[in-house]
This record gives sequence, C-alpha cells and structure tokens, in this order.
Amino acid sequence: MGKKYTVSLTELVREHNLKVVHAAPDYATIRIGSVDLNRPGIQLMGYLDHFDASRIQVIGRSENAMMEELDRERRLAGFEAVMARRVPAVIVAHAEPVLPECLEMAQKYGVNLLTTDIDTSEFSARLIYSLRYHLAPRETIHGVLMEVYGEGMLIIGDSGVGKSETALGLLKQGHRLIADDAVELLRTSNFHLEGRSPSLIRHFMELRGIGVINVPSVFGIGAVKPSCQIDLAVEMELWDDSKHYDRLGLDTKTTEYLGVSIPLVTIPVRPGRNLAVILELAALTNRQKKTGYNAAEDLVRQVDESVDKGLEF
Repeated sequence: MGKKYTVSLTELVREHNLKVVHAAPDYATIRIGSVDLNRPGIQLMGYLDHFDASRIQVIGRSENAMMEELDRERRLAGFEAVMARRVPAVIVAHAEPVLPECLEMAQKYGVNLLTTDIDTSEFSARLIYSLRYHLAPRETIHGVLMEVYGEGMLIIGDSGVGKSETALGLLKQGHRLIADDAVELLRTSNFHLEGRSPSLIRHFMELRGIGVINVPSVFGIGAVKPSCQIDLAVEMELWDDSKHYDRLGLDTKTTEYLGVSIPLVTIPVRPGRNLAVILELAALTNRQKKTGYNAAEDLVRQVDESVDKGLEF
C-alpha cells in the first residue's frame, strides 16, 4: 500500500480564498485526506447510511433552500446529524447565507465552517482538482524534466550520460526547465502524470565543470515552469555498436510510473550528435502521433502502394 498524502485545511483556505466563519480548535492543524466531496442533502434530512465523515461537506443553494423551508427544530436536528460526526469542514457555497442553526451546531461540535462566493458546481470542480493534486500518489526519480514545444519531456539515463547538458541546449533554444537531477512524479489521474521539482532544488541546475547555476537568473524567468504533464520519456544511453536501434520509428515502446504508461524513445549518445535538436524532433513527432499521424507508417504505406503498382523507387 502506497503512502497516503494529506493537505492542511489552511492551505485549501488560502488557495481558494475561503472565508472563515467559525474556526474550530483544530483549524490550524487538521489535514484533509479524501479527494472526494459530499453534498449533504439527504444527510441533513436524517439519512446517514454510507455517510463518509472524512469528506469535506459542501452546502449549495439547493441544500440551503431546503433547510430554510424547515422550522428551527428540524434545522437544528439536520445540521446536528452532520456536525456530530466531526466532519473536517463544512463549506457554504454560492454566497448563500450561513443559517444560524448551521453556525450553532458547528460551534457545538467543533467543526470548521467556511464560505465561498463561487457557484457550487464550479467551486466543487476546483476543489476536487486541487485535492487530487495535493493527495496524488507520487515518487521521486533521477532525471530531468523539460517542456519542449508544449510537450512534457522526461529525460532519463545513467548518471554522466549528458542529461543536464542536453537540457542546457534546449534552454538555449527557448524551451523551459521544470526539474533537474530529481523529478517528483504525481499521478493526478489514472491516465496522467505530472512532474515538478523538489522545492529545495527548484530552478537550479548542476553542470559538471561549471557547477550549480540558477536558471531564471541566467536565462530569465520565462525559462522555467513549476510543473507540467509528462507526455514522453526519453532514455539517453551511450551508443552501443552491438545494439539495434529503431531507424524507422515503427516500434512503439512505453514505460510506466505509478501505474501510468507513457511513450518511450531511446536516444543513443555519441560525440557529434546534436542531442538538443534530436530531442526537439522527438517532441514534435510525439505531438504528431497524438493527432493520429505517424511518418514511419506513412512511408511504409507509400512504399507498399508503389510495390503494388510495380513502380521503382
């Protein structure tokens, strides 16, 4: 079982500009560990089977309107049913008024009560996206992460093969660095990986013979980016004359991190090869393949058509 990550409620309050109506005693220390939210309509009416008290509760216009139609005693009972289970927070959305009974039960049971002006559906979507990012499974690997022509390119290979030097060439050609030496991978969904740099070494690059450089101070702030989705892995390895390297690009290889599969190309390294240009081409080719075009398959098709017609080439 992988490590479970959490995010502090105070971080979510800052990130989403939430207003604090009632700060419970645990406000500064409570951490959220569920990526799911709950709209507690049926719970406020007393149905509590299968209720997950670890989720943040979001009260929108529908729930508020329903509660306003009830008398005070029924409102108290409804809010008490939810608050008594010590949910981490209740957020009232859509600039709806916080009903007095809601605040009363939040104070009684020590539940954090917050509000937002944003529409309920939009806010819920934003908060779920944020929670998925903060709580995403993750691992840190040795490598370099660049954004090349909009493609997140993870450059991997043995130490000393030239990953950072190649990244430097890409920087000089206007592409952006996300991470050097250590790349933190996050599985933000079942199909997507995001990469970023550990905060301690963010925006720094180590070059043998030169030392450590601060990339924004040398190339400008536009040369770095905090994170990006990973679209392609490029494995750099020293050229091996005994090894067969794909010359057409028909072989489709992938690698897997955190259960997510991403395309993989292997680039052999030897003196004289302009690796930065080759990696630019790898990024462009990957973009073409995502749109459904494969140059190697196109060439093979044209050759087959020529053979069928008895043409020489």
